[in-house]
Amino acid sequence: MLKAVLKIENANIMGEFAIGTNYGIQTFTKNMLFDEKIGGTIHCALGAGFPELGSKNDSAIHWDILKDMKIPGSQIFADDVVIYEEGNWKI
Repeated sequence: MLKAVLKIENANIMGEFAIGTNYGIQTFTKNMLFDEKIGGTIHCALGAGFPELGSKNDSAIHWDILKDMKIPGSQIFADDVVIYEEGNWKI
């Protein structure tokens, strides 16, 4: 399915990336507008970004993908330094 979706014009471009910071939310709701903000998660979207936020990518899709970063070993690096690990900021 992913290969088929990536054939859509500009779907192979990341339109959004964010780190969830709302640690008050403890359970997934199956509503991406809420779940993408859960503390200890990251999410990205393939395809269209929001022009209101400066995105120039135009695509027929905006496919949100959510990842739980509380899983042991999960890390985000910036300039070769771990800045986020297992759902917690290190900076």
